[in-house]
Amino acid sequence: MNEITNRAWGKFEVLLRKDYTKVKKISVKPGQKLSYQSHSKRDETWVVVDGTLNIIVDEVEYERSYGQSIQIPKGSKHRAINKTNKTAIFIEVQTGDYFGEDDIVRYDI
Repeated sequence: MNEITNRAWGKFEVLLRKDYTKVKKISVKPGQKLSYQSHSKRDETWVVVDGTLNIIVDEVEYERSYGQSIQIPKGSKHRAINKTNKTAIFIEVQTGDYFGEDDIVRYDI
């Protein structure tokens, strides 16, 4: 029932979709990274549930492991990077009033 989308860097699964919230489970393959991007209509909270990720938010790099989280405010440039040899998984909770793909500005792929 949940929609799964495969990407070159891994995959994501939409777990919940409501008017003001969208929740995704995102898996990042070893050595892969998501595009460096921002959104103008949503905040995001990322919670690592397996493995370790390096996360860049507005040019500052953070490392987050199982059970750790990070807040990404509207307008902040961000990306997840898996520098390990194991798939990393995080839960992305989006809050706002619009979750369309056209609210993504990509700065680097």
